[in-house]
Amino acid sequence: MKYDIVIVGAGIAGCMTARFLSRYDLDILLIDSADDVGTGASAANSAILHSGHDPEPGTLKARLNSEGSRMWSGLADELGIPVKHTGSYVVAVGNDELPALDILLKRAEANGIPGARIVSGAELREKEPLVNPDVSGALWTPTAGVVDPFAAVLAAAENAATNGVQFRPETAFLDFIIENDSIRGIRTDRGDIECRWVINAAGVYSAEIMHLAGVRPDYHIVPRRGEYLIFDRQKITLDNVLFPVPTDKGKGTIVSTTVHGNIMIGPNAVKIDDSDDVSTTAAGMDEVITSARRLVPSLDIRYVIAEFAGIRASGYPDRDFIIEASVKPRGLLNIAGIDSPGFVSAPAIAVYAVDMLRRNGLELREKEGWNPVRNSRPVFRDMTHAERAEYTKNDPAFGRIICRCEEVTEAEVLAAIRSIVPARSYDAIKRRTWLGTGRCQGGFDYPRVIELLAEELGIPVTEVTKSGGKSRFVFRATKDVNDER
Repeated sequence: MKYDIVIVGAGIAGCMTARFLSRYDLDILLIDSADDVGTGASAANSAILHSGHDPEPGTLKARLNSEGSRMWSGLADELGIPVKHTGSYVVAVGNDELPALDILLKRAEANGIPGARIVSGAELREKEPLVNPDVSGALWTPTAGVVDPFAAVLAAAENAATNGVQFRPETAFLDFIIENDSIRGIRTDRGDIECRWVINAAGVYSAEIMHLAGVRPDYHIVPRRGEYLIFDRQKITLDNVLFPVPTDKGKGTIVSTTVHGNIMIGPNAVKIDDSDDVSTTAAGMDEVITSARRLVPSLDIRYVIAEFAGIRASGYPDRDFIIEASVKPRGLLNIAGIDSPGFVSAPAIAVYAVDMLRRNGLELREKEGWNPVRNSRPVFRDMTHAERAEYTKNDPAFGRIICRCEEVTEAEVLAAIRSIVPARSYDAIKRRTWLGTGRCQGGFDYPRVIELLAEELGIPVTEVTKSGGKSRFVFRATKDVNDER
């Protein structure tokens, strides 16, 4: 089959672009080397919908941050994305940091951020009792919020798929097929694919893909690893998003609520050579907790239940977002350097990309029957007792809890495996249902989830993986070990 468009990269930028393009009468394929959508930076980040007070005025980052921020409320309603509209505070500790707030306020006003103002230390302490008592003031931006980042990627992907976009996981881009200075297709590790346009939304690998087409040879991505800690919500909570005063290294270590009610702290920023290195380190954890305690001194590491790291795709020498169609070869649209505030900007990035395709000659005819709505699946832990009883009456699998900490049922696991963008590994189910994220970190649910994956996918339990590839849980039955002795 020949496609009109192949999108390389199933993160938030790629999936949002697929979703907005699915409105048109086009054959679209979305590929990713991972076993699922949203496995990279889009799943491992600060989960914050930034207001737009930070980007340099006049940049594409500033414009798309502001536009994207305005889109999220309506988009969350259409796609069933969990969003909490919290606002955010940039916290000055001590009098020396106060002047920086005036600079940030001017930047927020230049970027068109409504309602931004400076509040006193006393006002912030009243709003957030856990904040450092030495706080001298804060910049308040009411348009910020928090989001479930993977749920947002999945919602966009599922809506795109409902509207005809095809998704091919575990398919690695290798090279372009170019004839007469025009894109004719791509080469992958699963064969060649014909297409008229390629959208490069490959995150940390976007520069490498550009270079294969001879585009921007001096541009490169410097991967920066950021480490995070998650706290048990039964032990400590807060209701706000707290930023430190930024430095030349970035926004700094954030202390934030999440849509799930846990406190999350991070990230640090460490330049690394390996774009796939999402390991956490003792030094990194110490740096994060020390920095976070400047904002919330009572953070106790005894209540940490998880740690993780993500990679940000920072572009050099151009630090702005890059969204541009190449002149030579024709048929390549690059979306690159999408670091912070890339997540909140993603819907606006998608609209910008669609318009750029139109301006570069792609005919966009609206599709009859396009459906912008994606209905989210029922979540057992959020139901009333009456709702739980009704759902269990209609489907007994809702009465079988697999994850005790997060109250995830067998019905929810099966729905994830059977969805239009299916979960085919443990981590894929974890991202969709939130099982395995509580105190026991999956200790209770592993055996049954492995069984369900094997049954639903029609594979032996020895082929069930944690995250695709060779990440298998089970290698042989215990009886096999006994038989060999």
